[in-house]
Amino acid sequence: MTTVTNGVNVQALLDAREVLKGAPEAAQFTWRASASWQHGVHSQIKVQSFFGLGEEREHKAESVFEADHPEVFAATDNGITPIEYLIVGLASCLTAGVASVAENRGIQLRSVTSTVEGEHDIRGILGADSDVRNGFNDIKVTFHIDADASREDIEALVAQSQKRSAVFDALTNPTNVTVEVA
Repeated sequence: MTTVTNGVNVQALLDAREVLKGAPEAAQFTWRASASWQHGVHSQIKVQSFFGLGEEREHKAESVFEADHPEVFAATDNGITPIEYLIVGLASCLTAGVASVAENRGIQLRSVTSTVEGEHDIRGILGADSDVRNGFNDIKVTFHIDADASREDIEALVAQSQKRSAVFDALTNPTNVTVEVA
């Protein structure tokens, strides 16, 4: 039997799954991001702490993201647009899922790339047409996967990744969002 080395510690994930079956309260996580307005429509977003496994935790390092709009929107283009962060999250979540599922199924990956395209009619966010929604109309994900597996096995990897993806779920199912002023 060939040893698969995709770099995912599947045993740790399977062990965590078993532990959390008996301790659902420990599975409750709160992820956080904090945005600070810079100028115009440019914001800086920081991610450092989160709550999980019953206590406050921190990532190894704070991550800083810039969000802005391109110059064609009369902005300064100091970062990607907020809606692009959604497709960044989807691409990274699905791609990580493919690696995890492949490792669990004993499939050696050579390369995985995903391209996510979101179709967006901006008349909605500009207030030019109240019948046009503000978000994406359609999102398409295309994978190119080179692996020691049949096409059917590769399609099954992608399907399982999609089934387990938190970002795919959040984008395709209603999520309660509360906005308040403190």
